[in-house]
Amino acid sequence: MPCRLAISTVSLGRCWAGHTLEHKLDMAAKYNYGGIELWHEDLMDMADRFPEGGASVVANQLAAARYVRQLCADRRLTILNLQPFQHYEGLVDRAHHARRVDEFRLWLRLCHALGTSLIAVASNVLPADQVSPDLDLHVADLREIADLAAAAAASPPVRLTFESLAWGTRVDTWEESWDVVCRVDRPNFGLCLDTFNMAGRIYADPAAETGLAGSGSISNAEEAVRASMGRLVASVDPARVFYVQVVDAERLREPLRPGHAFWNGEQPPRMMWSRNCRLFYGETSRGAYLPVREMAAAIFQGLGFEGWVSLELFHRRIVDEDPAVPEELAQRGALSWVKLVRDMRLVEAEDTMMMTASL
Repeated sequence: MPCRLAISTVSLGRCWAGHTLEHKLDMAAKYNYGGIELWHEDLMDMADRFPEGGASVVANQLAAARYVRQLCADRRLTILNLQPFQHYEGLVDRAHHARRVDEFRLWLRLCHALGTSLIAVASNVLPADQVSPDLDLHVADLREIADLAAAAAASPPVRLTFESLAWGTRVDTWEESWDVVCRVDRPNFGLCLDTFNMAGRIYADPAAETGLAGSGSISNAEEAVRASMGRLVASVDPARVFYVQVVDAERLREPLRPGHAFWNGEQPPRMMWSRNCRLFYGETSRGAYLPVREMAAAIFQGLGFEGWVSLELFHRRIVDEDPAVPEELAQRGALSWVKLVRDMRLVEAEDTMMMTASL
């Protein structure tokens, strides 16, 4: 199976900064992306354009989903997934859990209307007093929505991916997310491997003077990555990796502490860093410093992963109201893909081969 390139719609500009989904899709098509990860925020923004209640009305959300499906079809873009379904597993407040399950049922209907068969679930990052430390509860909650997805009348059946965020409350490493996937033990429940979140937890620490995790030693950080990638290649079943995300991040000139321009007292440092500083693969001239090439080699060459590769970039640029943002980011992502294909010797799908030839 060849590798196909996608990009998250949020990575081409935030809708509330004036970047419409139509324009972002135009830019993805212009630079020959094969598909998009549809950020739920963009779908709700589209639904808000409908009269009589906007996005608060379920019928408007479903109508917006059908419209987005047509927009993508017109541009020959596959909707890889709807994402992110977040703040879900392990909730201490079980009444809130029940409400989230009802929301998930609506997400299944939205998937059907969109014509996608994948929902991306991110590890819970709510405050610790809201998220149970009992991972058995997390597993049971995730199994519940996996079973709901399997039972929904859809062809193909809806699948779920689980991804550990580097600042996750109870699950913050790929090893822990893989353990959860194995324990959920459902064929429609798989893994998303994200190079930023993997490296951002075991290699990097934006709050440290050195920008490195652990002791701050480059040799220790590199050894942590080698050991972790060895475990990944030895333990992960590539058939359970439903797609991957490949991005890097910039090293900060000053540690991310109170007084820093990116400081937000309501977020953990890794989340502040993530929201402002991700970069595309190979953008060393912009300060990229994570060991993404080594992690990509473990994923593509060690595991032999083939399939969808997405660029999920968060950066301070995506909130800029400059109308040039979507094209700038689409082009930068396309250039990074060319580098990744070359470095990893990837076999490309025909649609992205046109991109490589034209850049």
